[in-house]
Amino acid sequence: MINELNPINIAPVHSPDEVAAHTTLSAASKASILIEALPYIQKFAGKTMVIKYGGNAMISEELKNKVMQDIALMKCIGIRPVLVHGGGPDITNFLEKVGKTSTFVSGLRVTDAETVTIAQMVLGGKINAEIVSRLNSLGIPAIGLTGKDANLLKAHKKLAEVHEANGQTNHVDIGFVGEVTAVNTQLINDLLDNGYVPVISPIGAGKGETTYNINADYVAAEVAGALQAEKLLMLTNTKGIYTALDDPKSFLSSIPQTEATALIENGTIQGGMIPKVEAVLHALQCGTKRVSIIDGREPHALLLELFTNKGIGTEII
Repeated sequence: MINELNPINIAPVHSPDEVAAHTTLSAASKASILIEALPYIQKFAGKTMVIKYGGNAMISEELKNKVMQDIALMKCIGIRPVLVHGGGPDITNFLEKVGKTSTFVSGLRVTDAETVTIAQMVLGGKINAEIVSRLNSLGIPAIGLTGKDANLLKAHKKLAEVHEANGQTNHVDIGFVGEVTAVNTQLINDLLDNGYVPVISPIGAGKGETTYNINADYVAAEVAGALQAEKLLMLTNTKGIYTALDDPKSFLSSIPQTEATALIENGTIQGGMIPKVEAVLHALQCGTKRVSIIDGREPHALLLELFTNKGIGTEII
């Protein structure tokens, strides 16, 4: 736990330029920011929130630090954060090194036996360990898990859905890609109750010794639903949902579930955004109270979404 002997390790301000930037806001302005956040702090204290960590926020060192600081602050004010991470770019880079080309169907990676072994190594090893280390360095006790630990994520094969222009939907076998059938919520809640932040890799345990690579968006949705989380926060590489892809003015700060479904069916929502929006809809159906898709490229995106009046992303209602 955080105490006077183990403070959050946020780098101090040193240079004159940094000092000037740091003191630009008046004391009154800083106080007003805290007052704006107060009702949200009171509202969310003690509540469980699931964070899907992915996109550019996992690539930029600066953004990595800011996301971890956001989670540290959430933990310190009494929120119970659960982190589910992706790692698609790292998997793609490793596959390229061994001469394998990545293919995607409806935003899901086609995964043969060799690819799922590599995905398990990259997700459950390299990426998960780095996140845990970063949180620990901020004084936040974190525990790294894959879906195989204590059968955290039971899974079976998932077929990709391909929506054709004629309105038909085809199902395509894409290998060792799974979908969650059960979540061991007792394990997660035990960790939360004892002050730990669970950090979950999207690797599922199938029958026997079968391993499944699972889209992290779907895992986050299943975990949030199973925990009846107060909120699911999806970090992405876009501001949120648009009704016209090339028109910034078409950004939606909120959208009903039915309209989000229609945007998938008519092709407005495409590619990697399909599993994100489908996951969000599923999370709401499973009991998650609120869901937001937010831009992980925005520094401190989690804090801006949670503790400001306007927020920064799209909330599906």
